[in-house]
Amino acid sequence: MDMAIRFPNLGVDLDYVGKSIHIFGFEITIYGILIAVGMFLGIGLIVLEAKRKGCDQDRYLDMLIISLIAAVVGARLFYVAFSWELYRGNPLEILNTRNGGTAFYGGLLGGVLGAAAFCRIKKLSFGQMADASSVGILLGQAIGRWGDFFSRESFGEYTDNLFAMQLPLSAVHASDVTSAMRDHLETIDGISYIQVQPAFLYESLWCLLVLVFLLFRRSRKRFEGEIFMNYLAGYGLGRFFIEGIRTDSLNWPGTRIAVSQVVSALLFVFFTIAVLIRRTMVKKREEIQKRRRESLYQAQEETPPEEEEWSVPLREPEEQDAPVEEETSQEQAAPAEEEISQEQAAPVEEETPKEQDIPEEEIPQEQEVLEDLPKNAE
Repeated sequence: MDMAIRFPNLGVDLDYVGKSIHIFGFEITIYGILIAVGMFLGIGLIVLEAKRKGCDQDRYLDMLIISLIAAVVGARLFYVAFSWELYRGNPLEILNTRNGGTAFYGGLLGGVLGAAAFCRIKKLSFGQMADASSVGILLGQAIGRWGDFFSRESFGEYTDNLFAMQLPLSAVHASDVTSAMRDHLETIDGISYIQVQPAFLYESLWCLLVLVFLLFRRSRKRFEGEIFMNYLAGYGLGRFFIEGIRTDSLNWPGTRIAVSQVVSALLFVFFTIAVLIRRTMVKKREEIQKRRRESLYQAQEETPPEEEEWSVPLREPEEQDAPVEEETSQEQAAPAEEEISQEQAAPVEEETPKEQDIPEEEIPQEQEVLEDLPKNAE
């Protein structure tokens, strides 16, 4: 009977809610099953998102394998780092993950680092892959958080609201029970129940709301990585308030400040500002490019009409001048030919009469002069 879970204000009584099942003699926790189901459904949604974008789905699967391995390691190390007192005496217990002990933000950090390293090596866009992965991560969280319902974890302080949940005192860790819970113990059929807030339910519903928001927001993004930044900011906002009511949070050493609450606040503030700045920069860049296009268009429209008229008939004078040049050359060539014919004809007319007018009597006189020359020379 200590396996019962009740929601008194909703009138829901679950007499038996098991923590595990046995398959072929092996005990498998329902928490682990739901984590696995959420993981596979999340991967499926990521692959569908990659297909919608026209990206290589195999690349996304390769990235997810690396990212999941890094996420498991990161989730465990994050938990151990803030629960070192539990492992100081027996460090080998760190490797025993069957007893629980993981932190989501550690897994998120490890997964992001693994994905970033993969994208850098393969020279792929981390922002594009992170955007597609965000919706899958949220779906996995919404489903996986229900594992805390079966393991009786991730509950909040005492409450009497509509969603108040009652758990057997013997089914929870004594360190998670507060004085307010003990002051409001309720005994039913000899079993003491604490009444708490179902923090896991709040987080699951919040993840679904953020998922729906991102699905509508993805078509309006201005830059690669915007959806992932919205996811971190949106999830951080909800987790900040949910973490404030939980009683099983990891605290900073020596304080009662929840680690996840601080991380959530930083995520919300930092990435909200980052998205606003990036969107403003992108908007200004688009306005500058728009003004440049408009100025170029106006410059083309304001081109003077005279330049347009000269640009069309430039070739017509060349075609008209060609015959004029030919006629001119012919006219210039005509007198030249006449002058040449006159010059050539003139000496012919002069020489002919001279040769014809020479008297025959002068010829022997020139011969006599030539015969007398050698005599004078001697």
